[in-house]
Amino acid sequence: MTHYMQLLADNQPWNLILFMAIPVILAETIAVTELYILFTRSFTGQVKKINAIASIIVGIYFIGIFFYLFTNAVIPLTQTGEWRGPADVIAVGFYLLGVIPLAGLALIDLGLIKKGKSPEEKLRLHAIFVAIFLVVAHIAMIFGMLNPTKLGWSPVETNNMPMMNVEMNHSSK
Repeated sequence: MTHYMQLLADNQPWNLILFMAIPVILAETIAVTELYILFTRSFTGQVKKINAIASIIVGIYFIGIFFYLFTNAVIPLTQTGEWRGPADVIAVGFYLLGVIPLAGLALIDLGLIKKGKSPEEKLRLHAIFVAIFLVVAHIAMIFGMLNPTKLGWSPVETNNMPMMNVEMNHSSK
């Protein structure tokens, strides 16, 4: 399996909750409220507040995930050459690319970018960031679920243990 799937499978249910459920629930909340705002053009009220709060939380939260996984997974896997082929790199890479649109959502709703712009202009960029996140997240999921041998990777035996049993964070438990 890819490191993406191994991360979600390890330490059940906590990794699944921390790395998948929380970001996806917040992103889905943003997507649904975004549709409401797009159709009603209601730039105030409870739905807009939920949208903004979810955007800020997920942006900040995912910045933390990005730095954690970059330092504890990407760098060690790269240094040790333990990537499981292209599917593995694509899955992890696209998952981490989610930081760009999610951080963008937070920056808009924190008033750090597009300050002074009309609600429609902010909504336009907000919707673009939501769309970008949905695309990169789905690419990560598709390649993450793919058996890495399908794109040419072959497991190497090390110390009589398949490499597939290597922990995602390479730390002792």
